[in-house]
Amino acid sequence: MNTPNLDALASWFTAKLPNENGLTIEPISGGQSNPTWFVTFGSKRMVLRKKPDGPILPGAHAVEREYQVMRALSKTDVPVPKALWLEEDTSILGTPFYVMERLEGRVFSDCSLPGVAADHRQDMYLSMARTMAQMHALRPEDIGLGDYGKPGNYFERQIGRWSRQYAKSQGPKIAALDYLIDWLPRNMPTGDNAVSIAHGDYRLGNLMFHPTKPRVIAVMDWELSTLGHPLADLGYCVMPWLTSPDEYGGILGTPWEHSGIPTMDRFITEYYAHARPTAQLDTFHVAFALFRFAVIFVGIADRARAGNAAARDASDLSPLAEKFANRAVEVIEAPHKVLR
Repeated sequence: MNTPNLDALASWFTAKLPNENGLTIEPISGGQSNPTWFVTFGSKRMVLRKKPDGPILPGAHAVEREYQVMRALSKTDVPVPKALWLEEDTSILGTPFYVMERLEGRVFSDCSLPGVAADHRQDMYLSMARTMAQMHALRPEDIGLGDYGKPGNYFERQIGRWSRQYAKSQGPKIAALDYLIDWLPRNMPTGDNAVSIAHGDYRLGNLMFHPTKPRVIAVMDWELSTLGHPLADLGYCVMPWLTSPDEYGGILGTPWEHSGIPTMDRFITEYYAHARPTAQLDTFHVAFALFRFAVIFVGIADRARAGNAAARDASDLSPLAEKFANRAVEVIEAPHKVLR
């Protein structure tokens, strides 16, 4: 990722924090979307997140929405970093950006949680389930997010959105994705119009845990959030049990049964024990989640080819689009093997 204009950024921070001076920044690796940096200005330790440079799809990389939802959630018990400032003037860093507080904690990209005690692994996963249920229990209109998205017909709109994004890709077509684009609209559940704040990318790598305790202290990366269906998040969140370690850090095929990580059924049970009453997770929800993630990786591959991906390993992740699409087809064809 390109280093921001330090002189322009220092001047911007000076206007916000006139009693501080001295700017240092450090890129945060691991993200595949909006470039992010640790920022220190004088005694203040913060995080800056901006839209990527170069052409992007309409509505993508919406840092403005991230800022809006975190500001709203700061008034609730859902743990989020405090959003400090949003800057929409593109003359400063070339794209809009926002700044949030920097929290001290642990972030894990490997879902097997290496180096964590077995009992803490279980508690961390169950804290992850409870935090998601807590987020879904909020009434969006009660915290000023009643207009954060279109209520109702969530899956229909999402299938259409991601199908259109896939159609716009200049990369090679994927047979499994073409199959899913046909199957998903014909198998949407009916009569379930639950509406909640949907994170859109709720997974272990987007959570921060307490430095020593097995407890979620922050939910991060709200770029894909909207008003949506809670089971879209839950279906997405169970992917580690359905994907292998080389498929973005899954745990399928590993000895996780003996590592303290709860089973998928135990995780889902914990979620429902704390969730607002809703329908049961089924094949459609999981297949939809895998489909959407596959299209996200199509976009990552497109940005890698264009040379404006946020992470250096973006091109290495391109094959994951087909892998996740194939996993979705497997779930559809043999649901008893993965959903019990």
